[in-house]
Order: sequence, then C-alpha cells, then structure tokens
Amino acid sequence: MYTVVVKNNIMIAHSLPDPFFGPAQNLHGLTLEVEAHFSRAELNEKNVVIDIGYASQLLTQVLDRFNYKNLDELPEFEGQLTTVEFFAKHLHSLITPSLENDTKLKIVLHESSDAFAAYEK
Repeated sequence: MYTVVVKNNIMIAHSLPDPFFGPAQNLHGLTLEVEAHFSRAELNEKNVVIDIGYASQLLTQVLDRFNYKNLDELPEFEGQLTTVEFFAKHLHSLITPSLENDTKLKIVLHESSDAFAAYEK
C-alpha cells in the first residue's frame, strides 16, 4: 500500500452539550492539526498515489468552510454532538467524492500532541 499525507490546521469552536463531556459541555475553541492520508494498492499511470498539490488543495478547500467558525452555529451540524471523531468522518465525506475510486482516504485530527481521532472507510 502506498500513502501520501498532507497536513493543514484549522481553528474552530464548539460545545458538547451532554453531561458525559464534563467541562467540554461549554463553548470552547480547538486548534486542530488535520492530516489527510491518501492510499492506493498500486501507483497510478503517473507513478503517484495522488498529486500532492491537488491533495493539499482538496484539504484546504474543505477546511476553509470551517476555519474560524463555531460548529454549533452551522446548519449542517444542528442537533449533532460535533466530537472530533464525528468531525473527522464529516471531513472524509466532503473530500472522498473528489478522489479516484481506488484511492482510500483516512482523516486524522490532532487535538494536541497527546490526543487525536481518525476516520477511514
């Protein structure tokens, strides 16, 4: 399996209004380091998994929709607990339609150097 990884950062705010989340029930900010892992079993006809510039562009375009936003105020997240795991899956669903069928994607969101969540299908 071949893999190309691109990274970017995003600043968001949200709350997790459920007692399960303790103090995170309150509005708080996050700076997430976002990794997009693109993988293929075989290289394409250009001997790459994906063009790195294109991969970076895809990630940036999707993240720009959310950067400096409060997720609680966005209609697409109404009624959702916007956990980091949930947000990773959402980002995945926005990038995947732009990929070739045999390219797999894994999204990793780092909340800190000690904690991260990921989604891949």
